[in-house]
Amino acid sequence: MTVLGREYDGGPTGHLGAYRARDGSDGSRVLLDLDGPHAALVVGKRGSGKSYTLGVLVEEAARVDGLAPVVLDPMGAFTTLDADPVGARVVRPRVRADALAPRAWCDLLGLDPTTATGALVWRAAARADTLAGMCAFVEGADAAGATRRAAANHLALADSWDVFGDAPTPFDGRATVLDCSGYDRAATNAVCRAVASRCYRDRVEGTTDRHPWLFVDEAHVPFAGVAAPALRRLLTRGRQPGVSLVVATQRPSALPPVVASQSDLVVMHRLSSRADREAMRAVRPAAVRGTLDERMPTAPGEALVVDDTSERLHAVRVRERETPHGGESPRLSSPR
Repeated sequence: MTVLGREYDGGPTGHLGAYRARDGSDGSRVLLDLDGPHAALVVGKRGSGKSYTLGVLVEEAARVDGLAPVVLDPMGAFTTLDADPVGARVVRPRVRADALAPRAWCDLLGLDPTTATGALVWRAAARADTLAGMCAFVEGADAAGATRRAAANHLALADSWDVFGDAPTPFDGRATVLDCSGYDRAATNAVCRAVASRCYRDRVEGTTDRHPWLFVDEAHVPFAGVAAPALRRLLTRGRQPGVSLVVATQRPSALPPVVASQSDLVVMHRLSSRADREAMRAVRPAAVRGTLDERMPTAPGEALVVDDTSERLHAVRVRERETPHGGESPRLSSPR
């Protein structure tokens, strides 16, 4: 039995799967350390098992007293985690407007802060702590009418996303799925930034004893938007306060290099794109040089796991989910 992610005995673990023998059979169990904080990356082409594996990791984290799993779900693929044994709370997330800095508001709305409209939105975000307050500030601002109207229109767009409220979604210690399906990309980015910042701040300020584990699917989207600074902070500074980040994507080549370089665990399902394979080979040359193409998984659920602690490449078959998998594409042959 192997425990990935640590060198000592004791402390909680999660069941990831089993070693994959060369003849295709299952070997000994492979466990994952859940005692300390981690940064992990899960990659794989569509249908390879990426989201399935993310669900397995959430199931395991939800078992451990003292952990607080939070899933940013952009596609509605993880709402099935509300089933036993996880019993996750599935919510449409709400965040406060002041969770975003003034510059982030300009970036979110595609505004140059050096323009009159961008500067007005910046001032509104600096003065008000709610979206309604920002709108009121713009309405009464000493600015040209055209500038006020343009700023008001941009804030009305943000209001139409229905993610900003006076009270943010509470985290009560249970596994929480933030269902962002159907949201505009900008809205999902706003939620991701607010939640990632909150996980970090709550631990630094000591307002929670639980250790957050933030799971982000389709991570290339928030890393290309306003959520990127908050996610980078978790990658580079989250371990010290005890915040873990697990990100998943079909397109590792679209992620900034810091994601893979700061991840102490990398789970690779099948990748067919040359750019994606090169992206993984470039950040883990010692572990995968000369072996990635030969050992690339071929079947769904098979994975190569790079563990920085053991400095080894592990061929694994991920265990079966205990909750229904919500990430499969519908088929004509499947019942409704």
